[in-house]
Amino acid sequence: MRPLPPLNALRAFEAAARHLSFVQAGTELGVTSAAVSQQVRNLEDFLGKRMFVRQGNQLFLTDAGREVYPRLEQSLADIAALAEQVREGGARRRLVLSVLPSLAEHWLAPALEGYQSPGGLDLRVEDDPVAFARDGADLRLTYGAAYYAGHQVEELFTDTIVAVAAPGMADVPLEDLEEARFIHTHWGPNYVTQPSWANFFAHTGIRRSLDPARGTRVGQSGLALAVARAGLGVALVQHRMVRADLASGTLRQVHPTRMPMPLPYVAVLPHGRTRRADIRALVAHLLRKAAMP
Repeated sequence: MRPLPPLNALRAFEAAARHLSFVQAGTELGVTSAAVSQQVRNLEDFLGKRMFVRQGNQLFLTDAGREVYPRLEQSLADIAALAEQVREGGARRRLVLSVLPSLAEHWLAPALEGYQSPGGLDLRVEDDPVAFARDGADLRLTYGAAYYAGHQVEELFTDTIVAVAAPGMADVPLEDLEEARFIHTHWGPNYVTQPSWANFFAHTGIRRSLDPARGTRVGQSGLALAVARAGLGVALVQHRMVRADLASGTLRQVHPTRMPMPLPYVAVLPHGRTRRADIRALVAHLLRKAAMP
């Protein structure tokens, strides 16, 4: 067998690359940042490559580090999966699918109809970013791929944003609607491209600005949809999320514009996961569902 790098050095590098911090990696591993730094140096000596470069107080992966990290993350995940399988007495490996909350409820649930996982499906609803090795995920469904450089990305669909309200409020033009009736969605500090009334007005040519403090503010698109259903205001939501409500008349589209979202929804997986037939089958199934009108 060819010589292997020290396992402690590999674990230290993986944690440091994921956090881009020796301090945070040390906290996770229960050692000092100096110990993490020493283990990383051990790996660099073994490989003859530099893994990190520091600019000011910020740590960055080198080209060699970016090459090694995703493959190492996948390898550690495979080892963890093997250990779990052995502990469970040889049970068939489950496919762990991680997904954004709103995407899970409003698209994934119906999209899974007709899919049969040979080993079982473990669905985890969580926000970005997800570290595949640390969190044990095999496949991630999310909005955009900014957090997942070095992984395989399959584009599912690009959605549009529509303005919707309950029937009793849908007849009031957006130009005349009082500010307290607008629902503002803020996905948090990780996202810049969230639905915004400012962007919607600019896209439609409506000359109006809003004070978010005078309306309702929610943290997820699913909550915006629920508040709109309750008749509390007008919300900007993804068209695929609201199609059933529009068809049933529970909600009405208050403006004809459908504003394209700047990023697609995607399926993300480490390159090593493409070897698994069950994951390939699930991705193919989701791509077929995503292509449906």
